[in-house]
Amino acid sequence: MAVLSACGGGGGGNGSGQPAGSIKVSLTEFHFDPSTISAPHGKIVFFLVNNGTISHDMIIRDSSGNRVGGSELISAGDSFVFTVDSIAAGTYTYFCDQPGHETSGMKGTLTVT
Repeated sequence: MAVLSACGGGGGGNGSGQPAGSIKVSLTEFHFDPSTISAPHGKIVFFLVNNGTISHDMIIRDSSGNRVGGSELISAGDSFVFTVDSIAAGTYTYFCDQPGHETSGMKGTLTVT
């Protein structure tokens, strides 16, 4: 099971304040950029930037559908840092769990090696 820690962050959505070694992910209607991410197992730090016009989040689930981590809801133009402290090798799906966003294509694949 992954342990989730989070620290919020304001930031104008311009990428300032990205922690060293983090994976930057941009969120818009209805897309993640990048839509595929590869990372080593263990601790993963994500730097999320909402470049959209509505709020989004990023939730990670395993192949069994279990939630293993996720961000807070991020307002348009804001950024957020979240850390998954311990994630095993495998393939995961990340998605926005706001109503209708995942079904509109706001999802991606995380491969942990």
